[in-house]
Amino acid sequence: MSWTCPRCQQPVFFAEKVSSLGKNWHRFCLKCERCHSVLSPGGHAEHNGRPYCHKPCYGALFGPRGVNIGGVGSYLYNPPTPTPASTTPLSPSSFSPPRPRTDLPQGKKSPPHLKTFTGETSLCPGCEEPVYFAEKVMSLGRNWHRPCLRCQRCRKTLTAGSHAEHDGVPYCHIPCYGYLFGPKVKHTPDPSRFPSALSPTPPSPKALGDRALSLRCEHWRCGLLHL
Repeated sequence: MSWTCPRCQQPVFFAEKVSSLGKNWHRFCLKCERCHSVLSPGGHAEHNGRPYCHKPCYGALFGPRGVNIGGVGSYLYNPPTPTPASTTPLSPSSFSPPRPRTDLPQGKKSPPHLKTFTGETSLCPGCEEPVYFAEKVMSLGRNWHRPCLRCQRCRKTLTAGSHAEHDGVPYCHIPCYGYLFGPKVKHTPDPSRFPSALSPTPPSPKALGDRALSLRCEHWRCGLLHL
């Protein structure tokens, strides 16, 4: 079984693949799109389905813009320029009552989202709870809590990039993935291991009786000859 590497478009075999962003790559094809440094599965950032190293490439390309004026995370931003629409006074007639949303079923709420420092939303697929940057692991193109990345069958905790996947769901390679989705082989017993299967059919009681009678007749004839 083989897959196609998103980087070089060549076949990826099971022994050489690494899984990241929901795809299977050659180990040395999983590189940062900007600096081309080799990345480890689950230890890199992602933008539009492409891998990037966290520092410096992802921050330089997609991080917040500004001048650091001291302290971690303190930035100076240019205020937005006012537009004519924002300076026009609003009259009470310009406000309309909010309309209820119809795209969500009754009794269900939209899942919460978390805005990280990169401006992305991060929601764990295992528990549907927000994932903070310091506790996340990346696998199958999504961010997970480390204890939530488990085999769907045996619930064993998995390592990012070192597990199997089926329909976007993680599984351990052995035994669960092989048991559920591996090739099915019908076991046929070896006849040479069972000598009883090769032995001839035992004779019937009638055949045994005829054989015994013939032996008695021969002995009787022999007795007459010796008289």
